[in-house]
Amino acid sequence: MSEPFRLRRRADAERIERELLAQAATLSAESRGRARPEEPDEWRTAFERDRDRILHSKAFRRLKHKTQVFMNPEGDHYVTRLTHTLQVTQIGGSIARFLSLNETLTEAIALGHDVGHSPFGHTGEDALSEFVDGEWLHSAQSVRIFEVLEPANLTWEVLDGIRAHSWKIERPPATPEGHVVRYADRIAYLAHDALDALRAGVLTRDRFPAEAIEVFGEPGRDWVASMVAAVVDGSVAASRVEMDPAILAVMNDLRSFMFEHVYLRAEAAPQRTRAREVIRDLLGYYLEHAEEIPETYRHDDADTLTRVLDYVAGMTDRYAIRRHDELFRPRLF
Repeated sequence: MSEPFRLRRRADAERIERELLAQAATLSAESRGRARPEEPDEWRTAFERDRDRILHSKAFRRLKHKTQVFMNPEGDHYVTRLTHTLQVTQIGGSIARFLSLNETLTEAIALGHDVGHSPFGHTGEDALSEFVDGEWLHSAQSVRIFEVLEPANLTWEVLDGIRAHSWKIERPPATPEGHVVRYADRIAYLAHDALDALRAGVLTRDRFPAEAIEVFGEPGRDWVASMVAAVVDGSVAASRVEMDPAILAVMNDLRSFMFEHVYLRAEAAPQRTRAREVIRDLLGYYLEHAEEIPETYRHDDADTLTRVLDYVAGMTDRYAIRRHDELFRPRLF
């Protein structure tokens, strides 16, 4: 008589990885480990534990109230930083599964890749950069969250993928799963931001580049399916995670179009200016009143500026606006 259930422990999952995943895949049993050694979990692989720790973090929960593109949009269906993250996780997981890479590692990197994002999206990131040497990077802040602010003792591979998920980071991810998340991130935001732009009346269907429509199809699900297929096919052909160069060129042209007509459009300049003012004012205030920063952001190894940056960068859009109103709006009574 067959048993209705079959228990799967960590050792079973690691054996399945060795038997079924591709040669290029990153095996959880061969992880470089954690900064602080831990006893292996009875049930979960190292990457499964990381995925779960990220999902239960406070920084992950705050993503639901952080801007993706449209600040304080009217309507319930615009993408937030949280829904973007979930879509990156789904797209990345699909690509990893199709290539027989480590799907769980890919999901962990994707879930954690944007937790360090500032309020007001990349506009907030630009404002924070004014206070540091070089550029303030949300990818580095995401790593700092899991290493310092909410120490989760994640594996080296997950932290590396989070660190290098942005294409602007010169040292690329060390794992193929990290490269998958790079593509998944770009695929997700191009597809869902195009739909939001249509929904907001910023763009009409006929304004998208003709070549992008010809190659990828209609904005939305067609784009996701076409771009995922291009990564899968290109990776098989090249024996490394990449998109066919000709198709990648079309995607990059589409990205340039989106920056010009959506992300940096002139009509949104007053909104971007207001967002930068909020960030600057908050940073200036807390630099002078650092004692008001919550204890969770007061780390002995951090100077005042770092503590202030940690605190303001961690704010949601609505909390940043509320604190700014409380601190800088004239009170009538």
